[in-house]
Amino acid sequence: KDVFAIPGKLSDPKSAGCNELIRNNKAILLSDAKELIEMLNWEEKKLSPKKQRELFIELSPDERLVIDILRESETVHIDDLNFKSGLSSSTIAAALLSLELQSVIVSLPGKMYKLY
Repeated sequence: KDVFAIPGKLSDPKSAGCNELIRNNKAILLSDAKELIEMLNWEEKKLSPKKQRELFIELSPDERLVIDILRESETVHIDDLNFKSGLSSSTIAAALLSLELQSVIVSLPGKMYKLY
């Protein structure tokens, strides 16, 4: 464990403990709170600004078809997407994955999907 101590007056009996720890190298000398913040890595991390999603995403015809179906209702089950689109299961799965990776749709529990 790291031990930190702020030195006190040499003539003050209440500072004897801190001064003794520092003298015997059992505590790290601190002169201000800034040093403690730096040693414990408590600095505020500056977050990078959020990146705006692209306004005009290039979508494949299959992806556009899925988007059109999702616009009709709030949430849609994957089986309904298969039925309404007439596409194969693998094509729907590929389109859903691509749209999800582009943050266009959100996958919900129960194999439900909705627009982001």
